[in-house]
Amino acid sequence: MAKDDLLAKGPGRERSDAARNRAKILEVAEELFAARPAADVTMEDIAQAAGVGRATLYRRYPDRSAIAVALLDEHERELQERLLTGPPPLGPGAPPAERLAAFYAAMIGLLARHAHLVLGTEVGHSRFTSGPYRLWRTHVRHLAEQANAKDPDALADVLLAPLAAEVFLHQTGELGLSAERIADTLAELARRTLS
Repeated sequence: MAKDDLLAKGPGRERSDAARNRAKILEVAEELFAARPAADVTMEDIAQAAGVGRATLYRRYPDRSAIAVALLDEHERELQERLLTGPPPLGPGAPPAERLAAFYAAMIGLLARHAHLVLGTEVGHSRFTSGPYRLWRTHVRHLAEQANAKDPDALADVLLAPLAAEVFLHQTGELGLSAERIADTLAELARRTLS
């Protein structure tokens, strides 16, 4: 191990070669996910494009969903912060229907910029077990509770269903709907459901 690597390695710190590999993996994965459907990108494709061995790739990321989650993490973290502590209507202080409408608008904005990455995280059941989905679900369920909805547990997933990346890509790609039109329709859904 090089002297620089030894110096960089400390409690909770990443070796410099590991950091370079991680950065390269994420860089090429984002390019691959943007160039073709996430389902068509294999772990082998990512390893080859990054110039790393499969063992190196799998040591850090068990599957392509984990890679997409890492790429999305920064974008979603910013949205989470605004949701939890930002100004209303997205942050606390607005009525439930208005908060849900603002959440829909923010999520549609995220999908408009990063649907290819979101699609990469939503492989089968992994959509429902990801940290961000659990946070979104908790938030929407809380809003439904505040609005005195009959069954907030059932309603939370129903209200999140329109935000699936596949739905967004179908609406924008196949149907030609704009992100603004989708967000406006979801805002109306929020008002009708939680007012």
